[in-house]
Amino acid sequence: MATIRVEAWLYGPVARYAGEASQGSYAQLDLELSEGGTVGDLMRQLGIPAEERGITFVNGSLAALPGVEADLDLALYDGDRVGISHRKSMWPMQYRFGAQLTPQLEETFRQRGDRGIHHAYSEQDR
Repeated sequence: MATIRVEAWLYGPVARYAGEASQGSYAQLDLELSEGGTVGDLMRQLGIPAEERGITFVNGSLAALPGVEADLDLALYDGDRVGISHRKSMWPMQYRFGAQLTPQLEETFRQRGDRGIHHAYSEQDR
């Protein structure tokens, strides 16, 4: 079966899932997936549990947020770059004034009653 190469960057505590490639606060891996592989396949290969995964970017586009895993079925292609942060990691500074969204995440927000935006959180929301 044909394969693709994906560059994965892990930030914060999820860097430990890179094993010896971990630099402590981050890790960079060049991984091989089966052609047609998805972000979900990548997550399973790395062994990162959903409850630890925070913000995820695919080729610079926001693909997932904590509790909004709109990217699990997102197909990856040869040469794609995936950045995965831990749930407790901060939003990357370069995206604080807006980030392009993947079509899958845009559609997920469109379907939600709150459109994915909260201005205040209550104890009930936690």
